[in-house]
Amino acid sequence: MLVVPDDHDCLSLRDYLDFQLGGCRPGRQIVLDRLLDWLLVCTIRGWFDQPGAEAPRWYRALSDGTVGPALRAMHDAPGEPWTLASLAARARVSRTTLAKRFTELVGEPPLTYLTDWRMTLAADMLAETTETVAAVARRLGYADAFGFSAAFKRIHGVSPGKHRTLAQSPATSGQPPRDRSLDKPLPLAPTNSRPSWRTLTSPPRR
Repeated sequence: MLVVPDDHDCLSLRDYLDFQLGGCRPGRQIVLDRLLDWLLVCTIRGWFDQPGAEAPRWYRALSDGTVGPALRAMHDAPGEPWTLASLAARARVSRTTLAKRFTELVGEPPLTYLTDWRMTLAADMLAETTETVAAVARRLGYADAFGFSAAFKRIHGVSPGKHRTLAQSPATSGQPPRDRSLDKPLPLAPTNSRPSWRTLTSPPRR
């Protein structure tokens, strides 16, 4: 949870929004949907702009001219068969340049980040949908469930099936096993449309 204090600078905007959302005016739901996205972006920006705030490395890297395009590509289409070469092409730099710059800013190589990002999304899908493990694997770019399951267990410490059982059990409902998801952006839209910064920049996860 992030709490960003309100102040007098927001009063005029709040009055305007109260007017726009009042009653049953046409387009009210559209305004509400967009407003939630806008508030989330502003809240996160405001939080990280505070003195002493330490924004995640990926957040800062999104504004980098070399790393940003590669990050957004992975966030927007995590199921694509990305390679270092294809990500470098998106960034319009050499593979060596991208790998070096990405590791410096994010703290891990591009394809390692991609695997972690996919596994973060996979954990959400398994906990919050009824899709099979094989279906989740295909959506995230894995040709078979075996390779996906091996990667998932390496990252999260449990198999996909076990993760789903724990996440959906009454005792742990809403509290899936702790993972590395705090190091990745929060998805705001379905994976097949984006996430992502899962739309903030183009995302989570908690």
